[in-house]
Amino acid sequence: MTTLPPLPPEMEQLRAVGEREAVAILGVSIQTARNWRHLGRGPRYCKYGRAVRYLVADLLAWREQHRITPREESEG
Repeated sequence: MTTLPPLPPEMEQLRAVGEREAVAILGVSIQTARNWRHLGRGPRYCKYGRAVRYLVADLLAWREQHRITPREESEG
């Protein structure tokens, strides 16, 4: 397999990654990502034949959309 040179930092989010790297970014299992795709959930992805690829920007955006900021507990 040919290794491509790294992208400039400003273009890193446009890089497409496979399942293993995607689930590492999201902190979930490969099976969870596969279930999400089957159910039409989870982050956006591209398919090239049987190959599944995720754009880093889509993974980061999806992760950000699912952040929960807890309310501060009221004192008293």
